[in-house]
Amino acid sequence: MSRRLTIVSLLGLLGLTVAACASPAQRFSAWANDRGLRAAIVEGAGFEHVVFWPRAPVSATTLHVYLDGDGSPWIGGTPASDPTPRRTLVLDLMRLDPRPSVYVGRPCYHGKAERPPCHAALWTRDRYSERVVASMASAVRRIMEAGAVERVVWIGYSGGGTLAMLLAPRFSASAAIVTVAANLDIDAWADLHGYQRLEGSLNPARRQGPPPSVPQRHYAGGADDVVPPAIVARGPIAPGSLRIIPRFDHRCCWVTLWPEVLAELTGHALPWEKPPI
Repeated sequence: MSRRLTIVSLLGLLGLTVAACASPAQRFSAWANDRGLRAAIVEGAGFEHVVFWPRAPVSATTLHVYLDGDGSPWIGGTPASDPTPRRTLVLDLMRLDPRPSVYVGRPCYHGKAERPPCHAALWTRDRYSERVVASMASAVRRIMEAGAVERVVWIGYSGGGTLAMLLAPRFSASAAIVTVAANLDIDAWADLHGYQRLEGSLNPARRQGPPPSVPQRHYAGGADDVVPPAIVARGPIAPGSLRIIPRFDHRCCWVTLWPEVLAELTGHALPWEKPPI
């Protein structure tokens, strides 16, 4: 396995010209560029993953892996041609993190949707499938090998939190898990909203969670009607790990809370980490 990652220009990644007609993937790449991020393409298990770094990839003992939400799987009842997230929340959270960190994109997101073997099921009913989770796990292992990473902190927002809980048990290097507004029981969530269940996906609520040795913290917005706290609580979470923020909803106002989240992560969940100088 190669220890090298393919570093690419953000603007060249998609032949980007910033215009009103830009695709969601192009807009996301432009947003990342505006935040001073660099991009790489990492091979997973049968898929390529676009990843974003706050700086050039570096060696790190502990790496914070950021996982975004589902983006836009559907547009007007039809599977989207490009499911890439339309919002910058996770990029903005990562930008506040002084630790070595990386944003890992999903299979078929970030301009890859039309390339085989991608098809719409992979961002609709199969969005948390074994195929998706296995490819993300493979990509993260390549990143770890390239940077001599020994421990991983999983940080997931919304559906990214779902993936964090599915990925963490597969890694002996998992050091902690932080989720925000995470859908940890995908069947209960679908039933709540009257959606068709994600039949091709893995449901964290029906699987064994991370071992007790892996610290967890799960944040939920008390005003979140997309993923209410009760859905988060149905996941395989550690006792006492759920924190409900009363006035927050699915998107607001997690950026304002993030310095506190990071301070708690460093000061309590990972006592062997020292604050950066």
